Amino acid sequence: MPIRTKSGKTSVPTTDTADRAGDTLDRYDVAILRELQADARLSNAELATRIGLSAAPTWRRVKWLETQGYITGYRAEIDRRKIGLGVLAFVRVDAERHNAEATQALEAAIRELPEVVACHYISGTGTFELQVMATDLDAFARWATQTLFKLPHVKDVQTSFSLGEVKAGAALPLGHLDGGS
Repeated sequence: MPIRTKSGKTSVPTTDTADRAGDTLDRYDVAILRELQADARLSNAELATRIGLSAAPTWRRVKWLETQGYITGYRAEIDRRKIGLGVLAFVRVDAERHNAEATQALEAAIRELPEVVACHYISGTGTFELQVMATDLDAFARWATQTLFKLPHVKDVQTSFSLGEVKAGAALPLGHLDGGS
């Protein structure tokens, strides 16, 4: 909607990132996040059409979301079974907690392991919960004995294996950002 300024000129308010106060996401930002989670390969023109803005402000908003750290990357989702990774293990690792340095050393060692696709610092029993991929049970057993058990400050390990995937690679819920729409 055009606005008349004091000088008598008419201007159209922008819906661009330059007018923002702080880190607040508006409905266009949330729509961008929702669309890119569903299909990160959308062209900017198609994304703009879907969210109801023109291409230029859509592009600037995407760049702003990237710069601000809301969008941290774009990647392909690969079917692990198609590339021979038939085993998904959930490994709870308990660290010897003599001091912070010991836990940090274990954490750093875990980060270097390509078989570990996710690692969380957890509450309750254990220190870390790992998601580990392997080609088969024999490969996992070799990895556990030759690598995992030799990491610094490992006190205990408990492993559970996925028997079937119910849900994976889901988009993050965004309803709390825009009132549930």
